Amino acid sequence: MTDSRMPESGKMDQAPDDTLVTSGLDPFRKFQHLITILRAENGCPWDRKQTPATIKKYLLDEAAELAEAIDQEDPGHICEETGDLFYILLMLCRMFEEQNLFSADTALEGIFAKMVRRHPHVFAGQPTGNEEELRRQWEAIKKEEKKNC
Repeated sequence: MTDSRMPESGKMDQAPDDTLVTSGLDPFRKFQHLITILRAENGCPWDRKQTPATIKKYLLDEAAELAEAIDQEDPGHICEETGDLFYILLMLCRMFEEQNLFSADTALEGIFAKMVRRHPHVFAGQPTGNEEELRRQWEAIKKEEKKNC
């Protein structure tokens, strides 16, 4: 990802907060904390001014770059682009958290529950069936979810 905040030297103007390294947080929480710092009052002006509408372009760009890396079957590039996409997704979640609408945890809890519901052959003891039966089951559960929204 090209970053217009990066000086020509290729180094950030300030060293990262050492507490990010020594905090004992898992990598996901550490990264969430970093994004909170970036969007804080004394954080990065570029990160602070982003909105869901402005970050959308970067979301699409990073998703396309990840798809390209997958096509190239390059694990290192896939890893890098996955990280870039995590950055955009967590930035987006942070924006909504700042508005008290939802957090990354809320989104993850939602997708967790959805995956459990949509995999009754794994989590509810239902028969597995073949691939076509699984697809029909998935679509039926998805339709029921939409009806209950």
